[in-house]
Amino acid sequence: MEDDGSRSGSAGRAAAIVGAGPAGLYALAALVRSERFERIDVFEAAPAPYGLVRYGVAPDHPKTRNISRVLARGFEHTRVRFLGNVSVGRDVTVDELRAGYDAVVVSTGMLGDRRLGIPGEDLPGSYGASELVAWYTGHPQARAVELPANLTSATVIGAGNVALDIARILAKDAATLRTTSMPRHVVDALAASTVTDVHLVARRGPAQAKFTSPELHELGALDGVDLVVDPADLVLGPADEEAVAQNRHAKVTVDVCREWSERPATGAPRRIHLHYWRRPARILGETAVTGIELEPTRDADAPVLTLPTQLVVRAIGYHGRPIPGLPFDEAGGTVPSQDGRVLAHGAVVAGVYVTGWLRRGPTGVIATNRGDANEVTESVLADLDTLPEPPSDPDSVDKLLAERGVRVVTWADWLRLESHEKATGDAAGGDPIVVHDLATALEVIDAAG
Repeated sequence: MEDDGSRSGSAGRAAAIVGAGPAGLYALAALVRSERFERIDVFEAAPAPYGLVRYGVAPDHPKTRNISRVLARGFEHTRVRFLGNVSVGRDVTVDELRAGYDAVVVSTGMLGDRRLGIPGEDLPGSYGASELVAWYTGHPQARAVELPANLTSATVIGAGNVALDIARILAKDAATLRTTSMPRHVVDALAASTVTDVHLVARRGPAQAKFTSPELHELGALDGVDLVVDPADLVLGPADEEAVAQNRHAKVTVDVCREWSERPATGAPRRIHLHYWRRPARILGETAVTGIELEPTRDADAPVLTLPTQLVVRAIGYHGRPIPGLPFDEAGGTVPSQDGRVLAHGAVVAGVYVTGWLRRGPTGVIATNRGDANEVTESVLADLDTLPEPPSDPDSVDKLLAERGVRVVTWADWLRLESHEKATGDAAGGDPIVVHDLATALEVIDAAG
């Protein structure tokens, strides 16, 4: 048969996946199953895989973090490589990946936070949820978080599980965190915290909150913590009643909050206050956060509530960041796409795909990424035989990284780091303890090699 110039067969085919979180690793599994690629390289900016499973799931939720065992299976195949500590856009460009691989699947997730857009948001003591989560999970690129020395009151804005996680971590007895994967310097900082009150603020009511039942019940079972809910916030309007009647999760949230509102105060050393029907209007302070003003969203005649607070965390949703070389929708924080094919000015960018949050926004649970990845893989496979020449040359990317002095962390390197973390956790009588800084991670890897 005469060669028509398109790529056919499987010889020499190579794919690059950018991002080793759930979205990228579910895509890896789908591409491996297709048996259409001789080589699949997974690039990750951190020195460790698993993305938000490692650096997003709260350390006191080890069962959820165990999904990493499933995600790791893709690396059992000899044609798959892990290239950690490689940042696409800094160490290698998207165009360089396109020149080296038949298909490039981008799955870097959402690394930033939506903003409140209110005065005082940039004061010291004001953080996005992703910053605080990265700090307490040990992400090597985490912004340094310093809990105020005078911290007695913290305010978390949001009505989802991330907001619950942050409120729980701040209010929890730090001694219970010493058996988790949380880096020791974070545990020490939380142990030294003098916080007594954590305020959780939601702009709508309990029937609209996005909390899930297990996380709510976990919050209510915290030792040494009283839950404070104003019964007036739990009075339901017609729309709320309809939501409760039609949605089991809404009913659970309302029922749990009603039970909390009826609990007598025990004099516990810490309290979590839930404020429904409020939104932040202004963060107070001159050189640091000293308070926050919360305006009503349901009763326009209700007074503005001013809370003294030294820490404000906005947990109102993640927001993507642009990747150099890729189109970006700033409003949605996503890469424009159709069926996973990246679009630039409405036209398909040949051979470049997007999956996960960067494709659909910060919605769904970890397993949602499986279906998303399968859909995108179908597009990759449908396009594969029609992509233009020249054939892929992934070795060219290896050469570029070597020339630029990039210290690539391999899968074998990661296993050495993982073994070290497990050993330190075993010695402390708990879960593997995350190595939170790159320099130490590389030292551990080199020493073990």
